[in-house]
Amino acid sequence: MLICFTDTTIEESLEDSLINEVIKAKSAPQQEKIQSLSQLTKYGFKNLFTAFNYNPALPYANQVNPNAELYMQDYLNRHKKSLMSMKNWATPYFNLIDNIFSEYGLPKELKYLAVIESSLQTGATSWVGAAGPWQFMPGTARIYGLKVSRTADERRDYFKSTHAAAHFLLKLYSDFHDWLLVIAAYNGGEERVKTAIRKSGSKDFWRLQYYLPEESRNHVKKFIATHYVMENNAIVIIDETKIKNTEIKLAADENLEKQMISGKFIGKVIAKNLSIDLPEFNKYNPQLDEQLSLIGSYELKLPKEKMKIFVANKYLILNECIELLLNDNETPVTTTVKPEQPATKKKRKS
Repeated sequence: MLICFTDTTIEESLEDSLINEVIKAKSAPQQEKIQSLSQLTKYGFKNLFTAFNYNPALPYANQVNPNAELYMQDYLNRHKKSLMSMKNWATPYFNLIDNIFSEYGLPKELKYLAVIESSLQTGATSWVGAAGPWQFMPGTARIYGLKVSRTADERRDYFKSTHAAAHFLLKLYSDFHDWLLVIAAYNGGEERVKTAIRKSGSKDFWRLQYYLPEESRNHVKKFIATHYVMENNAIVIIDETKIKNTEIKLAADENLEKQMISGKFIGKVIAKNLSIDLPEFNKYNPQLDEQLSLIGSYELKLPKEKMKIFVANKYLILNECIELLLNDNETPVTTTVKPEQPATKKKRKS
């Protein structure tokens, strides 16, 4: 199947046609259509990740939209421990959801919606009557093929409710073509998101978010924070105490020089270009990637000779970092240029 692009956005009519076909069939699509669906739906994260989807081989902080990390920090500070605990016991549930979502070509990141909806609990019931891991209301559950009666409630069946959730998510995606908006609509309803789009004049979540109800806005915040914790193996919250203690120890080393940097620098790329072992580089510069992403600047610390090389190659190194982020490739090999030595003055012959 030929997929066409217009200004990096896939033709929505192609998406809708394929998605509507799957929804009407009320079953997982045929094998040959799954790949097309996955190629279409991954672009729904265009407003969250710089390269549309998350690459675990690259630093998390350098892939996510800068708006997202600042947006979710308060939620992370309150819920980091519970999310980290869930990370240890939730693997079987995530595997089940991943397998089902892969049958529909859905991004696997969407499994974290079940975390913020119900904490993955089949017995979860909201005060308005939503139930199960995906928190379906009775009417919506029946639309997507789940039995809800006094004797049976398939909203609490992980397998069946996840298939129903896949259909519902595809339906919402055909309306908005953006997963952040889908998550907001999953919480607050499609009409509220459509009203926010109309009032703001934009389909970009970051521009229309304050036209949404606070609960729906926070739902997106919870989703991003949950993905950040579950997928990111680095330290989630900047530990300022640890950084200060490290700085005190390094202050005794008079051979270090400091320079403020900003931009999309990646620690491992700097270390490679300067021929410094990564653990040693991280000792000088703890949490460089995280602070650059959250704050936008960082005071780089290097031995004097290494700082000279960095200054001479600063923009070469920055370009390599950006290239790595854009291409999702392994760190490319480049040649570092050593700083020019001052010319030695020739003595005049007497």
